[in-house]
Amino acid sequence: MSTKYAHHEHLGHVVFITAAAAIGGFLFGYDSAVINGAVVGIQKHFHVGPVRTGFVVAIALLGSAVGAWAGGGMADRLGRTRTMQVAAVLFAISSIGQMLPFALWDLAFWRVVAGFAIGMASVISPAYIAEVAPPAYRGRLGSFQQLAIVLGIAVSQLVNYLIVELAGGNVNNPLGPLQAWQWMLGACLVPALLYLVFALTIPESPRYLIMSGRTRRAREVLAEVEGEDVDLDARIAEIQHVLRTQRVPTLKDLRGPGSGLLPIVWIGITLSVFQQFVGINVIFYYSSVLWQSVGINQAESLLISFSSSIINIVGTFIAISLVDRIGRRPLLLIGSAGMTVALATAGWAFSAARVVGKSVTLPDPQGPIALVAANVFVLFFALSWGVVVWVLLGEMFPNRIRAAALGVAAGAQWIANWAITVSFPALAQWNLAATYAMYACFALLSFLFVIKWVRETKGRKLEDMG
Repeated sequence: MSTKYAHHEHLGHVVFITAAAAIGGFLFGYDSAVINGAVVGIQKHFHVGPVRTGFVVAIALLGSAVGAWAGGGMADRLGRTRTMQVAAVLFAISSIGQMLPFALWDLAFWRVVAGFAIGMASVISPAYIAEVAPPAYRGRLGSFQQLAIVLGIAVSQLVNYLIVELAGGNVNNPLGPLQAWQWMLGACLVPALLYLVFALTIPESPRYLIMSGRTRRAREVLAEVEGEDVDLDARIAEIQHVLRTQRVPTLKDLRGPGSGLLPIVWIGITLSVFQQFVGINVIFYYSSVLWQSVGINQAESLLISFSSSIINIVGTFIAISLVDRIGRRPLLLIGSAGMTVALATAGWAFSAARVVGKSVTLPDPQGPIALVAANVFVLFFALSWGVVVWVLLGEMFPNRIRAAALGVAAGAQWIANWAITVSFPALAQWNLAATYAMYACFALLSFLFVIKWVRETKGRKLEDMG
């Protein structure tokens, strides 16, 4: 039997392992979007304006950048599953801290800790999935990371909506001893503990096991995920050969012939940056504030945010069904084209916003058009850049630099995410339409970048990447 294919009876086990690892993505999505419902509550509770609010929302992303930077090295030193366990514990502790802040700076500190944990998980989950997944299924299994992210977003939006309904429609209303927005942040403890439980049960990556000299255990794991009829001796010899010609990667290994980075590393960084610069996380961090700013009440704005999350899930399933059929590159191009049109349309619609007294409204037909355009943008992002970038980052780098390069690319993604998130409140206050026009320009540039620089990786073994 070819090493390219796993028996179907083993595929179920691989799917379970992959889904368990992808809970790190669920945490990423959950924490990213849970703040959406809490933003107004934080503003009113601590009496802060949009700039300080944007700082507190976005500061978690700086922690994520550091966590992503450190996560690759930790994964090579401690192992993939141990790094997941550390991330889960840190996230659980930070969830309690975020629920019980006594000052704005205290909330910001715990958000940094949560961000660090999520950054670690954002690196280790796609790398682990790529290492345990058979090549024939790697694109679809790699998509689990993004599927988990969008499920985390949707669940957090639904939890936020239910909490605010229980609190009488206002995030600052008391619900027992705490305000509603505090319960929103504290609910993150549940997925954190779930991640810890699964990280304690899944097997270590066979590549890490061979790297650390545990060949017998690596053989057992390979048999579990690829099937006993696969030539395990050949697979182990193949991995050992690759490992013999490499060492634990460091940032020095990412340097190119000159003083800069290797071209493949720059491609990974640029993919990560474009994934964020189209403004997707504005929808999930600030959509409740965004829709309230054009005349929709708190509860309804959270319900709209939840509907966007459902569209996000639908788009992700479309990507999972297509990523191994039509490939990574075509999906990126389709997504970039769709996002460009949707964002430009949203920018045009927001240009019609009118201030009436102290409230802002969007007239017909611009109001419905803005809502449709925002959700079309989410759909095209989900079926393309949301999934494909994570798949590519897990598989596009040569073995000898994969962990370090993935850490740098993911770190760049978090920094780009931070830049968009921290700037949006001030930019929106300045000119919401121009802000969306800027995101549309980035979507157009992403299309041109893929045409010029991104190579297809569909069906290739990790050992063949170079």
